[in-house]
Amino acid sequence: MHSTRSGLISLHAGCLLLGGTALFSKLLEMPALDITLWRSLIAAFALALFVLARGGSLLLGRRFDYAIILMLGVLLAVHWVTYFHAMQVSTIAIGVIAFFSHPVISVLLEAMAERRKPSPRDFGCAAWVVAGVAIMVPTADGGDIASGVGWGLFSALLFSLRNIAYKRYCSHYNSSLAMMYQCLVVGLVLLPFGGSAIASLGVEGWSLLLVLGAIFTATPHTLFSVSLRLLPVGTASLIMCTVPLYAVLLAALLLGEVPGLQTLVGGAMVLAAASYESLRTSRRLMAQLRHK
Repeated sequence: MHSTRSGLISLHAGCLLLGGTALFSKLLEMPALDITLWRSLIAAFALALFVLARGGSLLLGRRFDYAIILMLGVLLAVHWVTYFHAMQVSTIAIGVIAFFSHPVISVLLEAMAERRKPSPRDFGCAAWVVAGVAIMVPTADGGDIASGVGWGLFSALLFSLRNIAYKRYCSHYNSSLAMMYQCLVVGLVLLPFGGSAIASLGVEGWSLLLVLGAIFTATPHTLFSVSLRLLPVGTASLIMCTVPLYAVLLAALLLGEVPGLQTLVGGAMVLAAASYESLRTSRRLMAQLRHK
């Protein structure tokens, strides 16, 4: 009971922090690329300290794995930039909800990667997501909604590709070590294209960047790792779908971004499909483990 409670607390805390990450797209007056650049370098440093503090090594096992990490880092870089850009050109609710179509996208992409036909349920979920997104697009509660949805969906596609590649090639590594390298790659890849906005950043801006990188980027990843050791996969998958709810609630309370009715209805449809696919995927994984 105690371990379950600890796992639930860790998971909800991680979801709250991950939802809170969205706020920085509005709090920091910087382009999405610059935010991602410095956020990633700070997170990489924090994660390196965490790995060393636990007595771990900062080296990967094979040279080939460095090439894989480079690919994952590039995917993560473009994902983070487009995710923050989606929220900057529209609203936090639009960007986050569009991005959280990724469980459905992942299921379809995994089927393609494994050369199997997606089930009718998978196609049904995809159609449900499309309908939810279509409902959200005509809203006019701030920003370029259609552009925000488009960037959010593109970000979801990149995130899905990154997760599938990670699962296939790097799942045997300590998750904090793998994330540290990916954050480092993100920062180094983006460094030639950004950095100018940092010159005009004051103390408050630097403080926000440090909090974003060290707490809102590095910490959720660690909390998720802890929770997955203590909770069933299905429970964790469903609870992680609360991230958009935390993000929308925090944006409404702290930034005054209250989504309109169409955004709420369309968003509920997208999140329902994401939750359903997450639960189905986790059940399938558990069934496979039981038969091994």
